Amino acid sequence: MDLDFSVVVGALPYLWTGFRYTVELTATAAAGGLFFGTLLALARLSSIRPLAWLAAGYVNLMRSIPLVLVIFWFFFLVPLILQAVTGAERPPQVGAERTALVTFVMFEAAFFCEIMRAGIQSIPKGQVHSAYALGLSYGQTMRLVVLPQAFRNMLPVLLTQTIVLFQDTSLVYVISATDFVGAAAKVAQRDSRLVEMYLFVATVYFVLCSALSTLVRQVQKRFAVTP
Repeated sequence: MDLDFSVVVGALPYLWTGFRYTVELTATAAAGGLFFGTLLALARLSSIRPLAWLAAGYVNLMRSIPLVLVIFWFFFLVPLILQAVTGAERPPQVGAERTALVTFVMFEAAFFCEIMRAGIQSIPKGQVHSAYALGLSYGQTMRLVVLPQAFRNMLPVLLTQTIVLFQDTSLVYVISATDFVGAAAKVAQRDSRLVEMYLFVATVYFVLCSALSTLVRQVQKRFAVTP
């Protein structure tokens, strides 16, 4: 097989644009997913049964369907729903980037919810009772006592989920968003160099994810609780 990686070198500026979008989407979706996931975790642990059931139903739904279906549903169905609600002549365009951001935040919130719920439940209840005894409210107890410790305990798992998220962002290629994989695919099809481009993309993902996994292991050792 005659491989020519000069096409990769020539396309590096365009590939960098796609890679930067992938990193931005990962960071934004991780931050949004962690924020809403924490709220969902608190809702699932709430003593208000309807609120807990609603949060559990959302989490179970998102964790039971493929991410690519969520992307397709939002990209194709939401414009039709908005058209029906607003009475517009044509479905409003949601856009690939907006679809990617919303769907990844919605999807990741369910997974971060379960991670944070486990972290919250790992905190001894005696600390919660002690906080109440000191006069702290429920919100202050969660914000000052429980959540900081839960976040610390779950940090390695949160980082691992973020690595999975980084890999999953390649799915936005199906709605023609120009992420790292999408940019590589366009160059590969234009220059008929699929093997070279996809080998390069696979190598970048492998190197980065391996390095990040090593970092997670170091963080896990750093925050490990020794008896």
